[in-house]
Amino acid sequence: MHGPASPGWLLVALCAATGAYCLLRMRSGVEEQRRTAGGEALMGFGMAAMAVPAAVFTPPAWAWSAYAAVFGAAALRALWAARTRTHHLHHLVGASAMVYMAVTMALSPGHHHTGAGVPVLTGALLLYFVGYVLLSGVRLVPAAAGGAAVGWGDRPELARACRLSMGIAMVAMLATM
Repeated sequence: MHGPASPGWLLVALCAATGAYCLLRMRSGVEEQRRTAGGEALMGFGMAAMAVPAAVFTPPAWAWSAYAAVFGAAALRALWAARTRTHHLHHLVGASAMVYMAVTMALSPGHHHTGAGVPVLTGALLLYFVGYVLLSGVRLVPAAAGGAAVGWGDRPELARACRLSMGIAMVAMLATM
């Protein structure tokens, strides 16, 4: 992504740590949580790879096509899953945003937009993810824990924090477009 190196490395660290936690969440005993965590791990690691500062490493031209293909497949999977569960629509939007960013980077490597303002799709995605971050932040308020002890990988507040982190990272990545 375009932008200064220091915030870029912080973004890489945040996304990689989130992806790693989501991999650990895949050990859950609940199948739906495992599937969701797998998609979120893919997003976390993909965002980490895309956020590496261009001053440090410029990926080969084919890498952006590979990102677009991987996240295009993830978007199709989320679209298929959204038939039965509406919460997969967020995964569809996130994967589609990754495809959009990969295509944009492939078409204009190393260049910022030239004073033409924010493209409509970038602006719409920014609005969506800012709203998502604000709503996720409100939902992060802990609920009263009751009942049996839950494994740390199945704790809903940690999953929400993971999603909030990725939402914030998506806002940062879209803002640099």
